[in-house]
Amino acid sequence: MHNFQRRCFVRSCFSLLGLIFLLFTAMSGCDRTPEVDTVVVDFEDVLPDSDMTAKKGERLRAAAGAMVSPRETYSLYLELFSYVSQKVNTQLEFVQRKTYAEINRLFAQGQLDLAFICSGPYALAEKGSKFELLVTPRIEADHTYRSYLIVNEDSPYQTLADLEGAVFAFTDPDSNSGRLVPLHWLQQMGRNPDTFFKKSIYTYSHDNSILAVARGLVDAAAVDSLIWDFMRKNGSLVVQETRIIKRSQPFGIPPLVVSTGLEPALRVKLQDLLLGMHTTPEGKRILSRLKIERFILPKDSWYDSIRRINRTIETKGPNADRPENSQG
Repeated sequence: MHNFQRRCFVRSCFSLLGLIFLLFTAMSGCDRTPEVDTVVVDFEDVLPDSDMTAKKGERLRAAAGAMVSPRETYSLYLELFSYVSQKVNTQLEFVQRKTYAEINRLFAQGQLDLAFICSGPYALAEKGSKFELLVTPRIEADHTYRSYLIVNEDSPYQTLADLEGAVFAFTDPDSNSGRLVPLHWLQQMGRNPDTFFKKSIYTYSHDNSILAVARGLVDAAAVDSLIWDFMRKNGSLVVQETRIIKRSQPFGIPPLVVSTGLEPALRVKLQDLLLGMHTTPEGKRILSRLKIERFILPKDSWYDSIRRINRTIETKGPNADRPENSQG
C-alpha cells in the first residue's frame, strides 16, 4: 500500500482497532471474572457527573489512564483493582477514559479515588491538583522506564534524522514517552515537528502506535518502553515487526496516585495493602501477570527530569499541534 493510501486509511483503522481490542478483552476475561461486586465503566460510555458523584464513599472508584501493559491486558487491571477493593471491603467502580487528560479531570471533579496515570500528567500537574503519589511499580528491579522510537522492521530508517518527511504517530497529547520526549529530540536537532514530519497523528494508546508501525499505517512512533517490552516478552508477533532506533534517558515510572480527598485512614490502608501485595499468593499472581515485581514507595524527585524537558520545550519550542489542530 502506498504512503498516501496508508495515511488516508489510518483513522478508520484505529476505530476498528478499538473495537477489536474491546472484543479481545471481553473474550479473554470471561474465564477469570474477579469474585467481587464490580461495576465496569467502559471508556466509550461517559457517565453524567451526577451519576458518578452519587457513588462517592460507596465504591472504590479506580482507573487505568496510563498503561503499564498493553490495552489487551485490560482484564488484568480489573483484576488488580478488584483485589484491592475486595481487601478494603468495598464495591469497585472501574472507570476507563480515552485520554490522560480525562482521567486528570475526573480527579479534579472528585470522581476518582485511585488510578494509574502517565508520568507526564503527574509530573506536569498544576499546583492544587486533586491527586498525590501513593505507590509505584517496580519492574525488573527498577522504578524507571524510557521512550522508544520505533520503526517497521523492514523500513530503511536508522535514525531520527532519517524520518524527515515521514508519517509519525504520537500517543497522547499529555504523554511523556509518546509526545514530550520526541518533541525534545527534535528540539535538540533544531527542528519543528510541524515541518519535519509530513504528517502526524494521535493514536491514544501505545499498543495502537506499535500496531500502526507494524502494519505500515505510519512510518514511526514514540512509545512507552514498558508496553513494548511487555508485548515482546509475551511473544507478540506485532512487536517482532518493529525495531527500536532510539532510546531515551530513564524517567520515573507511571505511578499509582490517590485522590487528595480520600479519607486518610483509607489512604493508609490502600498504601499498606499495595506495598504488601507481593507477599500474598493471590497478590503475587496478579502482579506477575502484569510483569510487576512489587509496589514501592515513590519519590516526587523521580519525575524532575520530565519537568526539566517540558520547561525547555515551553521556553524554546518547538511544539507539536494538539489534536484539534493536527493534520491527522
